[in-house]
Amino acid sequence: MADDEFVSGFTDSEWTGIAPLLEEDVAISSISQDELGHARALYQLLAEVLADGRDEDAIAYDREPDAYRHAQLLDHPRGDWADTIARRFLYELADEARLASIGPGYRPLADLVEKLRREERYHRMHVLAWIERLAKGGPEPRRRLEAALLAHAVDAPSVFTPLDGEAELLEAGILTRSMAASEAAWRADLTTILVPLGLALPPTMEPTPAGRRDHSDAFSWLWSEFTSVRRSEEGVTW
Repeated sequence: MADDEFVSGFTDSEWTGIAPLLEEDVAISSISQDELGHARALYQLLAEVLADGRDEDAIAYDREPDAYRHAQLLDHPRGDWADTIARRFLYELADEARLASIGPGYRPLADLVEKLRREERYHRMHVLAWIERLAKGGPEPRRRLEAALLAHAVDAPSVFTPLDGEAELLEAGILTRSMAASEAAWRADLTTILVPLGLALPPTMEPTPAGRRDHSDAFSWLWSEFTSVRRSEEGVTW
């Protein structure tokens, strides 16, 4: 979850200063900042659980690219505005379904997720407004949106990649439903939005463990960008 938010936030921060509208420059920058803040809070919890001497900065910035476990959906380069909206749409709704699966079994995580869900509600409102705007905006905006949704569809289920120890998480009440059940809820949510707009649903695919382990050259470039300050000055913090 932390890596998803972290990579998503940094990818979308690439729009700062070049978004298609001034209002969107502010909006996408704010959303990116939210995602990075969510990542930091999750990394802090992880640091407490691991108790291996690393803090959130070390976990976030000191790993090699192949050690990150973000979903392949978030592994693509920034693309154009329709591409960003399509990816954000698929991810935001998937993240919403995943957050809804977090139970009270580990209270610090449950309390944090309650806060995240309140903030993510505004991300959903933003991306749904743009999905409708592009879908109804004429032939060229719709063509770009349809192409972007198709391009990301194959990787979209990677958000629900089966978790190591998922059965134990369910038994402990940390999860209230499996990743497969969360994916089903996500697909139902997508259906209520895409079908009325005449847009295609992502194909049903079986998530595999590779969905969070195989990363692209685009991510290697992004990693070099977001770790550059940390690597250039020892001990620099978030």
